[in-house]
Amino acid sequence: MKKKRILAIDFGLKRTGIAVTDENNIIASGLTTVPTNDLMDFLMATVQDKNIGTIVLGEPKRLNMQDSHSSENVRLLRAALEKQFPSIEVESMDERFTSKMAVQSMVASGVTKKKRKQKELIDEVSATIILQSYMQRTQF
Repeated sequence: MKKKRILAIDFGLKRTGIAVTDENNIIASGLTTVPTNDLMDFLMATVQDKNIGTIVLGEPKRLNMQDSHSSENVRLLRAALEKQFPSIEVESMDERFTSKMAVQSMVASGVTKKKRKQKELIDEVSATIILQSYMQRTQF
């Protein structure tokens, strides 16, 4: 039987970055960025198609650990995910600095300046960093 994969979400009010593990839960890869209005439809199709067992939701916090402007929206998303996918574990992962780390990793890997300005790519890479951090924390 195949292992259940892990999917990570970097939620944004306009668009949301998505990353997923490989079938052995060894490698985290960016999957896509979707308009946030289409997120639940995308997830309903993807959760079954990709055999998802855990969803990791980036938790936005300020440096002082206080809620950010989007914290309430992420809590609402978590509740919706738990209701829509009762058999899937929903975890939270600190997402502070992920956008900055995403840009730095794109610079280090030679992504052009023009491409680095594409917010969709930054969101996808941020979701990948959230997923990698989760995998390290849980020692997958």
